[in-house]
Amino acid sequence: MSHDHADHGHSHEGDETPAWKHDGVRVIGANQLDVNTAQTPGMNRAAAINFARVGAQKLWAGTVTIHADAKTGAHHHGHLESVIYVVRGRARMRWGEKLEFTAEAGPGDFIYVPPYVPHQEINASATETLECVLCRSDGEAVAVNLDIEPVEKPESVLWVDPTHPHGGV
Repeated sequence: MSHDHADHGHSHEGDETPAWKHDGVRVIGANQLDVNTAQTPGMNRAAAINFARVGAQKLWAGTVTIHADAKTGAHHHGHLESVIYVVRGRARMRWGEKLEFTAEAGPGDFIYVPPYVPHQEINASATETLECVLCRSDGEAVAVNLDIEPVEKPESVLWVDPTHPHGGV
C-alpha cells in the first residue's frame, strides 16, 4: 500500500487523510502533565502521553518522582511492559514474589520491568529526590498494588547484558 505524503497537511471533504496540523506531532509541556493517573503509595506519577491526552494507542509515558528516603508500595502493571529512565537521583529496584531481588540504577540508566513482575521502587538517597521518565507498552495506566511481606535481606543482582557479560552496576 503506497501513501502519498505530499498533501497530508490538508483534510478534504470526504477524505480520510488526517490533517497533520492537529493530528500530527504533539508537544506536552512540563507544566501540562496530568497527575490524575493510577498511583502507587510512595510515588507521584504524572501522564504526558496516553490515550486520553493524545490518542496514543500503544504506549503511555510520563514522569515518576520519589521523595528522598522514600519507597513505593509493592505493585505490578499487569500485561504491560515498563521502561524507567533515571533522570536524577539513585533508584533501587526490588522485585520478585517476596521482593527478594534488588539492583540499583543512576542517572542515564534504563530499567526494564516485564509484565506482571511484582516490584518496588526505592529512592536510594536519603537527601536527593529521585526523578524518572516512565514509558509503558499500552495507552492505559495499569497499577495493581500488592500486599507483600518482603524478605529482610534481598539478593543483589547485577545487570547482565552483551556489553556487561559479568554484570554491571
